[in-house]
Parts: sequence; C-alpha cells; structure tokens
Amino acid sequence: MLLDAQRALVTFATPASGEPDVDFISYWAPFRPGAEGYAAHARFVRRVASSYRSDLVIAGLWAETAAAAAHAAVSLPADGRLATQGHVLFAGDFLATLAVEATIHHLDLTAGDESLVGPSGPGLAVARQTLDGTLGEPVPVGWGDVEYLLKATGRAELTADDRAGLGILAARFPLLG
Repeated sequence: MLLDAQRALVTFATPASGEPDVDFISYWAPFRPGAEGYAAHARFVRRVASSYRSDLVIAGLWAETAAAAAHAAVSLPADGRLATQGHVLFAGDFLATLAVEATIHHLDLTAGDESLVGPSGPGLAVARQTLDGTLGEPVPVGWGDVEYLLKATGRAELTADDRAGLGILAARFPLLG
C-alpha cells in the first residue's frame, strides 16, 4: 500500500502528452497470475515490506504518503493524461486502479477480524467493474462484492458449485493476484 501511495504521488506529477495505451481494466494484464514478470513483482513487494523494522513505521509512512497523494489528486484535470509503469492513462482510469488496489488490500488487512470495517461501497463497485472487465463479462454467479474480490484474486478458493456456475470461465481464475 505504501508503494501504491508513492507511485500515485510520482504519477500525479508525471503528466503525459501521448494517447492512453491502457485503461483501468487493461492496466491489470501484467498483474495476472502467470503473466510475465508477475512472480518477480510479488517477490519485490515482499522484500520491500520485510525491510521495515516495525509495522508502525510502515503504517506511519503510508498515512503520510497517502494523505499527500489524496491532496495531489484533487488538482488533477479530469481529462488529464498520466504516465506510470511505462503506460499512459487518463487520470480517472489511474484513480480507478488505485481504488482497486486499496479495496483489495483493505480486505487483506481486515481478513478474519469481523470487528474491523471492510472496504467502502464505491471501492467495491470499481473493483467489481474492473474484474468484470477483466473477465470480459459480468460474473455469471451470484457472488456479493467481497466474495467476488476474494475469489477473483485467489484469496478464497473456488468451490465445485462456483466452478459449475462459472463454466469455462473458471479456468481464468484468479483474475488478479
């Protein structure tokens, strides 16, 4: 999450003049399990996170960086183009990718603790729209938003009933890592 906030700050300060080459759905292609570079990216994130001596230190850095990113996001032009990770996106599409990241990681942080509040409705809606776009159609089973995110990101296993309901689409799961 800290890396996402840092990437947001850098991206907000990196306007692009070219045409967007990805949107909030196609942006995720390299981050699908099995995609080229996926395993190396996952190792990198684990190593960076493990370099902090305390969860409190990393949480404090995230809070400070995320607040700065949120402040910077307010001044983005609606039709602005931004450069990140070798791509150009419209500002709104980039913000949607950040919402998906935050929503999924919010679920990670609250997993198993019913006393913690889960992600917001708008974040869940953007994440569902992104997953449906990645799948190529609305998911054909009656999952709620949280169940869909958990199963589509490999955080929860597909059941036999899920696989039957998904049919040939089941082979595409997980959609994101």
